[in-house]
Amino acid sequence: MTAQLHKLLVRQLRRAYGSPEAAPAGMETLLAVVSQAYADADADRTMIERSLELMSQELTQRNAQLQAELEERQRAREALELKSAEQQALIARLEEAHNQLLQSEKMASIGQLAAGVAHEINNPIGFVASNLSTMQQYAQTVVALVDALAALAPQEAGGLLEQHEWEYLREDMPALLDESGDGIRRVKQIVQDLKDFSHVDERAWQYADLHKGLDSTLNIVANEVKYVADVERQYGELPEVECHASQLNQVFMNVLVNAAHAIKGGPRGRIVVRTSQPDADHVLIEFRDSGSGIAPQHLPRIFDPFFTTKPVGSGTGLGLSLSWGIVRDHGGRIDVESQVGEGTTFRIVLPVQRLAGEAKPDVA
Repeated sequence: MTAQLHKLLVRQLRRAYGSPEAAPAGMETLLAVVSQAYADADADRTMIERSLELMSQELTQRNAQLQAELEERQRAREALELKSAEQQALIARLEEAHNQLLQSEKMASIGQLAAGVAHEINNPIGFVASNLSTMQQYAQTVVALVDALAALAPQEAGGLLEQHEWEYLREDMPALLDESGDGIRRVKQIVQDLKDFSHVDERAWQYADLHKGLDSTLNIVANEVKYVADVERQYGELPEVECHASQLNQVFMNVLVNAAHAIKGGPRGRIVVRTSQPDADHVLIEFRDSGSGIAPQHLPRIFDPFFTTKPVGSGTGLGLSLSWGIVRDHGGRIDVESQVGEGTTFRIVLPVQRLAGEAKPDVA
């Protein structure tokens, strides 16, 4: 019987009875169902980890492909720059269109991956959650039944209940089921964060909760951030903002990943995400890190396409350029302050309602 039970359940039985074989007779079905729930949860967790690994691999491969394409187009651009002013103007227009295409392709890829992961995981997670809920009801029924039998025949049942540590069982059984339920809810939250980040079902402008987008993005980039910095959320009162939520999530992700990279290699740092509403028509999202800062000679160029201070192969130099383009298309602006050795602050100002026109970034 031990070989058929999940190792976590075996450990619980050993703690309760000294060995699984000493478990009360007649609980085989209950133990088998609980063991299967553990096994299903393990399988779901493994599938999630594998899906995320495949997502990471695919994005890495896609970034490598994009890097090769960008290098080829860069060489083409350098050749064209030797020609007339009219051709140079055409290059600028093509570059902007190219950046927008890269953004669309990147978000489409993330959205498809998120949708695929959610589709593959939601059904088995639903089965496990439903089974756990039913198992909790069964456990309550078993407890009520045993208590009723003990009340009917206290002398005959007393010794048997004490022998099998019934009081411990009735306390530990719900706790085990609650722990399993917590694990399932964590898996469901991961799936929901992927869906919230990508907003795969949203194509048009609509009103969105920026705090929800920030939270889902922070969960998505947690693996980049949690080993190098503590994140502090200082959320104010914000109205819903008319926007493309998935595009703004991409902006948040680019800024947060850059902040983590600026801290990496030094002492553990701090990233503060603060929101406020400076006036009735605008909202402010501020990201402040304690990283290495940006050199003054680089600060005016951080929004230029292809500009990066990272080692070759570590970045395309498009993250902040695309972020600026997205914020500009939303009628907002990005302001930057930085001191070498002290850190950097990005302030993103967005209109509550969509406005016509563009904004240029300010740096200080």
